[in-house]
Amino acid sequence: MAKSSYRPFTPKPEQVALIPEISGNEINGLGETERRKPSKVYWHDPDSLAHGEMQKWFYTQNADDPHVIKARENRQAILDLEVPPITGKPLQQSAQAWTSELRDHVDTLDMELFGITPFRPEWAFEGIEITRKWMIMIGVAHAYDEIKLAPQLRAGAEVVHQYGRGMKSAKDIATWIRRRGWDADPHSGPLAGPMVLIPAAIECGFGELGKHGSMINEEYGSSFRIACVLTDIPLISTEQESYNVDDFCSRCQVCANACPPDAILPAKAMVRGDLKWYVDFDKCIPFFNENAGCAICIAVCPWSIPGKGPRIIEQLQRRAEKQKSA
Repeated sequence: MAKSSYRPFTPKPEQVALIPEISGNEINGLGETERRKPSKVYWHDPDSLAHGEMQKWFYTQNADDPHVIKARENRQAILDLEVPPITGKPLQQSAQAWTSELRDHVDTLDMELFGITPFRPEWAFEGIEITRKWMIMIGVAHAYDEIKLAPQLRAGAEVVHQYGRGMKSAKDIATWIRRRGWDADPHSGPLAGPMVLIPAAIECGFGELGKHGSMINEEYGSSFRIACVLTDIPLISTEQESYNVDDFCSRCQVCANACPPDAILPAKAMVRGDLKWYVDFDKCIPFFNENAGCAICIAVCPWSIPGKGPRIIEQLQRRAEKQKSA
């Protein structure tokens, strides 16, 4: 694939003036060999962040676009919905019964992916303690005809719309749990909340991490957003899935070539003690801020093309079999 037509990218001077001295990659733990909790770098209270002024500036860009305005208004209406208080005594039943009934309820909601995983303390941001036992994971898919327009503002509006859908489903599930006497806390983007969501989404079976720093799912590729509900009701985990994405991403250059600021690293890097795919924060954010959240890497990922994922998996399986017999 040809290099991005947006290259070379030069950030606006008014945004450059807001860039802090500390690198976002340093905050994220790039190059660190010891494991630790993630630090807050973006999408938290901006007044608490080194890059907070850049985050505030993001919302000043493209704010007059009708697609973005409508999407933000619709999302705000969802954010304003109140989750009711806990009602009655906690329902006592087996994890199997809870999980089965939860699945039945999820089938009535406006969402595409569902999973369950035990919460891990290391997923909480530094300085935050979470005592909930379970994470109910939610995935909402983009409309491909909209997201493929990235970085046009219609694609940015589509991202806002899907974050709203994710929050609506999270609130619906939390309401369902609270009406059975248990507490439940809904969380959705773009604000990061008290913990990272991608590790939990991988653990519950949504897919694997791709070179572009986003997840890759068999059916939806990278073209989806995630939300969650934290709770203590007894549940049964869903299983992690593997499609040998690493093999594909190590050879594919589509997202890397399409990235305007050339922020996608060619190989895995050590991040807080884990070797993983990583996107250069300092290169990514300026273009992201000026282009409604960008999403180019998500849109161009071959896995995101409707119906392409299963065919890629078949190809990867044939490749693996050939390597075994060689």
